[in-house]
Amino acid sequence: MDDKNTDLLEKIRRQFENSPYPINPLHHSTKNEHLWLYIHNLITPYYLRNQRVIETPGKVILDAGCGTGYSSLLLAEANPGAQIIGIDLSEKSVDIAKQRLQVHGFEKADFHPISIEELPKLGKEFDYINCDEVLYLLPNPVSALQIMRSVLKPEGIIRSNFHSAVNRFPYFRAQGLFKMMGLMDDTPQDMAMELVCETMKALKDPVLLKRQTWDASFEENTHNILTNYLLQGDKGFTIPEMFSILEASGLELISMVNWRQWDLISLFKEPDNLPVFLGMSLPEISLQERLHLFELLHPVHRLLDFWCGHPHQAQSWIPVTEWTNTDWQEVRVHLHPQLRTPAVKDEMIRCITQLNPFEISKHLPLMGVQSLVDSTIAACLLPLLDSPQSMLSLIALWQQLRPVHPVTLEVTTPQEAFKLVKQALTGLEENGYVLLERQF
Repeated sequence: MDDKNTDLLEKIRRQFENSPYPINPLHHSTKNEHLWLYIHNLITPYYLRNQRVIETPGKVILDAGCGTGYSSLLLAEANPGAQIIGIDLSEKSVDIAKQRLQVHGFEKADFHPISIEELPKLGKEFDYINCDEVLYLLPNPVSALQIMRSVLKPEGIIRSNFHSAVNRFPYFRAQGLFKMMGLMDDTPQDMAMELVCETMKALKDPVLLKRQTWDASFEENTHNILTNYLLQGDKGFTIPEMFSILEASGLELISMVNWRQWDLISLFKEPDNLPVFLGMSLPEISLQERLHLFELLHPVHRLLDFWCGHPHQAQSWIPVTEWTNTDWQEVRVHLHPQLRTPAVKDEMIRCITQLNPFEISKHLPLMGVQSLVDSTIAACLLPLLDSPQSMLSLIALWQQLRPVHPVTLEVTTPQEAFKLVKQALTGLEENGYVLLERQF
């Protein structure tokens, strides 16, 4: 590594040694962070890639750039029985991370104050690597990903992200301003943050930089000033650059982490009546082009957040929408682990008893909109809280729950029950609430 890159890494280390991040109190629990647990659960990306459900006990998970260990705690909560290993440049952050996991009773966790470059020294191979809010700070993200790839098991998965160059452009302008003022020559201290506040408050409200980036709450929360205006090494990337970096690193994209919010067609008023050029070209373009068009049209995502892994390691599978009736009859149905909680069970039973719809999105807000499940469907899902079920057992349960048609009073046949359960599970699987495994 050249002297310039070494100096930058030292600046980054000093910044987080001086201001460890994130600042969540040690006793703050992640048990109710349903969406974050879903993202940090190895089962989620493994199913997306392989259409199979993996067990987490015994898995080895790395939190690369763990900071004060909040993401490490999420990984521990989301992956029961896994060994958690965290690394970070900041020794002070690592000490806090150790304390955090001890406070919450996780003994199978080790932390090391080392850089990503030193990862091979640990002598470990990992099933899952979480590298959150790190790559965009590093002088050479390709090198960092290559090193993580070298310690990743063949079927292992990496979750990482870049700051969006398009979404974050106003903050990069602000950082350019404060670099000109000399506020980022060394580790930002209280004086630098005060000067940022004075500068932003002195600007008229219509000034574009202030309008796009400043929030009055930043005066009380200096961490927001550090992580937005004075963040050492911060830089942005586009979707094409993300794909180029993955290719240079010897990795392939599995999925964007929040893939539902990258739906290009959803940006148009009439998806079935697009302008002629778009209507003809969109079905033919690559995933990279679709994502890039989205970021140019609607750059709402601060992070280009993705899962990736070794090329050509995905198991072959058939999309649910293409399954035959024979495929469906051999399916094993799982409720996503983040829904298998006492709170979900209590609420589901209450809704079933009172014949009310069950608001599944309240417990796992994946879509950004309210998602309701009919009380009879909820009753059919109830056994999944305890264990996976076969499709045939759910069909039999449906016939017990609804033995006759509510209007015609005709007996519910196995064929009718099959059709209704299949329809419900298809929608729930598409939205990430259930996992469907074909049995071979």
